[in-house]
Amino acid sequence: MSDILNLQSPASLGPSTFPGSDRPMVEAHGVRKTFGSLEVLSGIDMTVSRGEVACILGPSGSGKSTFLRCINHLEKLSAGRILVDGELIGYREKNGRLHEMKKPQLALQRREIGMVFQRFNLFPHLTVLGNIIQAPMLIRGEKREGAVRRAHALLDMVDLRQKADAYPQQLSGGQQQRVAIARALAMNPKLMLFDEPTSALDPELVGEVLAVMKRLANEGMTMIVVTHEMGFAREVADRVIFMDGGVVVEEGPPAEVLDRPRHERTRTFLRRVR
Repeated sequence: MSDILNLQSPASLGPSTFPGSDRPMVEAHGVRKTFGSLEVLSGIDMTVSRGEVACILGPSGSGKSTFLRCINHLEKLSAGRILVDGELIGYREKNGRLHEMKKPQLALQRREIGMVFQRFNLFPHLTVLGNIIQAPMLIRGEKREGAVRRAHALLDMVDLRQKADAYPQQLSGGQQQRVAIARALAMNPKLMLFDEPTSALDPELVGEVLAVMKRLANEGMTMIVVTHEMGFAREVADRVIFMDGGVVVEEGPPAEVLDRPRHERTRTFLRRVR
């Protein structure tokens, strides 16, 4: 394990100090990420409550997707710390130093965090059903009968029960993305991350994916969504966060940030995307 010396802070690096149900689902403290000499994240502080839908907006290169990938440790932090449900993600503390977790430990953490990417990332050699049941069986050790039963229920939720035996290449882009959402939900995650899930879709297919996401939000799923879909952010988000240059420029209720932004940089961005 490698020591991550600059991740330490004066605050406790152990479990969150918030008690029980008062504990946020996500806590980010001073998160920085560099690629060589390029600093992509420049000290992100963010808290997402249980059941909250937070939509992150911003121009390309602002650090939105990188931050999302840091939450489940697909990107290693350069500094700071992230906790999910009070648990430090990607590292453990020993003798006042942080050590990166080994892959089996990381896998245990990641199974609690579902992620849907811009591209669908389905396994082309597996059917829709096979894609959904694979992780619960391999990682959670579920028996096939139970995994299949839950997969069919999830396919009902995304309105794709009839496609259970189809292969990804036989589906439209919107259908593939809905399968990707069902696959992530099959692990029964406590948090869902969406990285511009509609950006690779034709415009007429966007609505079917957003409808599934709206249903998840209505059912109380904690969600962090990187998106350019302003209508979705306005309708579904509890909070909108605008990022630029690796920092949070401003955040607040959708009506406040989208209609009455305080910062000129936010106003300029919104004029360009509307």
